[in-house]
Amino acid sequence: LALRQGDAAVIAVHHRPVQGTRGAYRVKLRHGVSRVRSGRRHTLGIIFHDGE
Repeated sequence: LALRQGDAAVIAVHHRPVQGTRGAYRVKLRHGVSRVRSGRRHTLGIIFHDGE
């Protein structure tokens, strides 16, 4: 997900769909922040769960 200056993203999924040779399947979504090449980046991680 490419963001420009001033953009924000909210990602609220645990899996993401990937198209394979036999159809779509689910893979675990990795959450992270890439290296900042110039300027500053602020991040906030909020975990929503049902306590399981």
